[in-house]
Amino acid sequence: MMSTLLYDSDFYRWTVEQVERLRLGKWDGLDIENLAEEIESLGSQKRSELENRLAILLGHLIKWDLQPRLRGKSWRLTIKEQRIQIKKLIRKNPSLKSYLSEAIADGFELALVLAEKETRLKPKDLPKECPYSIEQIFDENFPIGIQNV
Repeated sequence: MMSTLLYDSDFYRWTVEQVERLRLGKWDGLDIENLAEEIESLGSQKRSELENRLAILLGHLIKWDLQPRLRGKSWRLTIKEQRIQIKKLIRKNPSLKSYLSEAIADGFELALVLAEKETRLKPKDLPKECPYSIEQIFDENFPIGIQNV
């Protein structure tokens, strides 16, 4: 009961005490309900990070495709950075790979909002579905000519 109160009043202290109890094998006094919630939240954060990084990557690929005159080093490097970060995230969390198709679909929805916000493109000018395969999304030579900017 004390741990639950501490969770609400001093989260940092709660984490220190929970870690100490876990490491010492002191199962009595563990705040199981809040521990489970926090662990679940950590997993959700990784999924959200994947979706957000895909949204940025896809948004920039859309801008690249639909506004060729505005292509530049900044867009190219954002695409490159997001590909690297996503690959690293999946390497460190391999089970996220099974969630990739769903994350692309969810990220694409946000990518459309970002592309519309950052350009003069209208919703009717944007693709309705993600036009890129998983292979294209992660291919450092896609779109063709990206390395030349």
